[in-house]
Amino acid sequence: MLTTAVEDLATDGQSGMYRCWAAAYFLHEASPIPLGSRDATSPRLALRWLRERTTNVTDQLDTAYAQPGRYWLRDETEHDRALAYLTSGMAYQLTLHDENTRYVLVACPPGAAA
Repeated sequence: MLTTAVEDLATDGQSGMYRCWAAAYFLHEASPIPLGSRDATSPRLALRWLRERTTNVTDQLDTAYAQPGRYWLRDETEHDRALAYLTSGMAYQLTLHDENTRYVLVACPPGAAA
């Protein structure tokens, strides 16, 4: 289990790196659970990480709750939009959920607030 706080995942990336992180926010819980993080050297690699983590999350969800994530994985127009956000210096966030949990996946360019 990871012990790094979500705030640390969002801010401790190296200069010039795209910081990617995912966390689960459980209903009625005070602290999120980190689901991983990674530094990426380009917007495309950051998007690749988002795709991989989205696949991991949707694989764990019941079919009905997994559908939005599976749709996002096939949505090339949305991927182009995510790349445009990242290359223009804006963070991109994808949020999925089930009955009790929100899953937040973020890619943040250098210098952008998460």
